[in-house]
Amino acid sequence: MKIRKGDTVEVIAGKNKGQRGEVIRVLPMKNRVVVAGINVVTKHQKQQQTRGQRPIEAGKIEFEAPIHASNVMVVDPSDSTKLTRVGFRVDDNGKKIRVARSSGADLD
Repeated sequence: MKIRKGDTVEVIAGKNKGQRGEVIRVLPMKNRVVVAGINVVTKHQKQQQTRGQRPIEAGKIEFEAPIHASNVMVVDPSDSTKLTRVGFRVDDNGKKIRVARSSGADLD
């Protein structure tokens, strides 16, 4: 995946279109990302008793649900008003570095 934890992204499709946030979790097997403050859903949790741990409290729990990686774009680090696609280049040591396609700035 070209999106990594810590990247600033903007949602380009869906109910949160136009909002920005930081990626807090990446799920590469499902091609999804969790973005802070985006796609917040409410889950009604029933109280449960667990062994060895404290019991799970009942009530409404709000959390960020994953969204598909194709619905977000990385914000260009050199110009925060632009969105960019992500490419790769190899440096002198043979290490792959992520690069912003629009400006050529390094993302790593």
